[in-house]
Amino acid sequence: MSLIQSVKSNPKAKKFALWLLMPKHQARPRWWVQRFLNPFVHKKGKGALIRRRTRMDVLPFRAFALGAGSTIEDFCTVNNGVGDVLIGKGARIGIGSTLIGPVVIGDHVHLAQHVVLSGLNHNYSDITRRIDEQSVSTSEIHIESDVWIGSNSIVVAGVRIGTHSVVAGGSVVTKDVPPYSVVAGNPAKILKRFDFESGMWVKATL
Repeated sequence: MSLIQSVKSNPKAKKFALWLLMPKHQARPRWWVQRFLNPFVHKKGKGALIRRRTRMDVLPFRAFALGAGSTIEDFCTVNNGVGDVLIGKGARIGIGSTLIGPVVIGDHVHLAQHVVLSGLNHNYSDITRRIDEQSVSTSEIHIESDVWIGSNSIVVAGVRIGTHSVVAGGSVVTKDVPPYSVVAGNPAKILKRFDFESGMWVKATL
């Protein structure tokens, strides 16, 4: 059994290890984790840029990767505490956006301002316990390559958005989006799809 497996299987050791990595009841890792540990664990491609005012709540026990030429703009929050956050090459995460893993973002994906992707949900089924005392559930969000998500949109846990699709600003995406589609609304619905036979974008039949 490896050291990591030993720690995970021992509740007291696991609790102590988590305390070493981040203060109790906090999501942000301790300064020494940010400065000295994360840079050796997480992957950052050539020319990738994380702006100075970005909040990186990333920890070494889960993956974080930023592909070559990708940018995370100011005032974003990235959290991999309960799931990996993997971003491909040539992507742009717009100002003030939030990524909570598990999230996988493909190449050349563009998120506008204040987009929220959260692969996490808080459980609440046990009414004898406070919600913050209950566990969380996760389901991976997958944004395929060449997708544009408009400002103030929300993508909920478990959703997959197909390649070359567009999510209109202010949308709440609760279901998978097929490739080559335009969706909008709350909940988001398909407005147009690309028809390869005609070579045109065709209005969806509601």
